[in-house]
Amino acid sequence: MSDHPRIAVRISDAELDRRWAAVRAVMKAQRLDAVIAQATNDWLGGNVKWLTDIPANNHYPRTVIFHADDLMTVVEMGVFGGERKLEGKDAIHRGVGKILTVPSFPSINYTVPYDAELAAGELKRRGARRVGLMTPGGFLAGFHQRLTQSLDGVDFIDATDALDAIKAVKSEEERTLIRRAASLQDEVFAQVCAFIRPGLRDIDITSHAQAFAQTLGSEQGIFLAASAKIGVRSPFMGRHLQNKVLEAGDHLSLLIEINGPGGMYTEIARTLCLGKASQQLLDGFAAVKAAQDHTLSLIKPGVLCRDIAAAHDAYMIAHDMPPEIRLYSHGQGYDMVERPLIRHDETLAIAQHMNLAVHPGFENDAIFAVICDNYLVEANGPSACLHATEKKIFEL
Repeated sequence: MSDHPRIAVRISDAELDRRWAAVRAVMKAQRLDAVIAQATNDWLGGNVKWLTDIPANNHYPRTVIFHADDLMTVVEMGVFGGERKLEGKDAIHRGVGKILTVPSFPSINYTVPYDAELAAGELKRRGARRVGLMTPGGFLAGFHQRLTQSLDGVDFIDATDALDAIKAVKSEEERTLIRRAASLQDEVFAQVCAFIRPGLRDIDITSHAQAFAQTLGSEQGIFLAASAKIGVRSPFMGRHLQNKVLEAGDHLSLLIEINGPGGMYTEIARTLCLGKASQQLLDGFAAVKAAQDHTLSLIKPGVLCRDIAAAHDAYMIAHDMPPEIRLYSHGQGYDMVERPLIRHDETLAIAQHMNLAVHPGFENDAIFAVICDNYLVEANGPSACLHATEKKIFEL
């Protein structure tokens, strides 16, 4: 991978070239003059990082115009009328011809169209007639509205499906980063096991875990956790609801869903007990672990995701557990959640080198039963588990 003193781990020039060539192949097939991607965050905004190796952060919009026969144009937050002519020579913004800036903020409604006006001006100047959109449902509404209104005679094509299929299959370099993310999460979980004790709040646990993760090279992500007495369910909760103080005999459900060095996501979930687990909690974990094993037995290249989801629901019902009504398995990459979804509404089939998080679970008033780990799809089925953390209830 390429080195730069300001960036700990970044993708190689060769990997960016591979991605750009794949995008241009889609553009040629669909006769597109440009493709537009936009993101505002580094959790579910991976398209921008996938194209540029630079993430969007803090809900500030970052828009990439990927031209069929030229360097990229980036529109991002900055001064009015800002323009940096890079001509593809900048060591950080690789493949970018220019960066246009404007001070727009999603919290200030009237400023949101400003980015679209810059993007539309660039497309007009180049005479674009067919423009592909990459996950347009994630664009800021004001951006999308102004962009389409400002370009009369331009055909906008949703290129998402073709580009999602490319992103979902990970290169060797991407798979290396995915394994590093899983290994980092194992280290973070072990650190939590050593740190957790009565008297700490849930947020003390997650804050310690996040600080440790960042020293190992993680940049973004979430830690969901909640503690409760044995016999009371402890579902995942965000920081706003993590003020409870742990007591001896409590248990805590923890989800570590952070990226690793280079920005790829995996996720791991386990339950920790400050004492002995109840038989009900142990039985619940055994049940979801068996459900995870069942799904893994079905994951093979060519199998439709919706068929796996249907089989999972049948398995759960047959074992007196509820069917899935949200999402229990999905792809991951630069996004915490990306395609394919193992769900009834997914059109993609499983393909070799996809990265899948598998986390079946169920809850009732007494327990929150969960397990989560990542696997890479290999030629004949899933890889060995990417996480080395033991699959058990941790009694500490």
